[in-house]
Amino acid sequence: MTQYAGLVEIANELNGAGLKIGVVMSRFNTPVCEGLLSACLKELFALGVKAEDVTLATVAGALEIPLVLQKMAATGKFDAMVALGAVIRGETYHFELVSNESGSAITRVGLDAGIPIANAVLTTENDEQAEVRMHEKGTDAARVAVEMACLLKKIA
Repeated sequence: MTQYAGLVEIANELNGAGLKIGVVMSRFNTPVCEGLLSACLKELFALGVKAEDVTLATVAGALEIPLVLQKMAATGKFDAMVALGAVIRGETYHFELVSNESGSAITRVGLDAGIPIANAVLTTENDEQAEVRMHEKGTDAARVAVEMACLLKKIA
């Protein structure tokens, strides 16, 4: 810990060595989801997380992600988890339903379980926006998962 303006500050850390990470990926919009996964894994490994410490589960779509995250969290085996998916606007209200419900449920799982979940379920207007964002969002998700896992360990 370091002092900042007279306060005790818990320093950010991005050392993933020894962390166990659960990843749940939607198979809907597969090319984008696989792009998210590729970027996420590349960054997790760069941060010191070992391949054998990453568990990947795939589900049909974004609405199925929270239930699997919940079951994974209940095992107590993971320091952090990552949700990967892509919800791309169509011509019906279904986009709003899936975006809102999956996002809310992912947040609720993390709060209820007390485990950090990096939400990298893209919600975009079209395929092009998703493709542009997938690498950055996958990378960000890995960094968030590691940083939050380290932070919660320091707080505990």
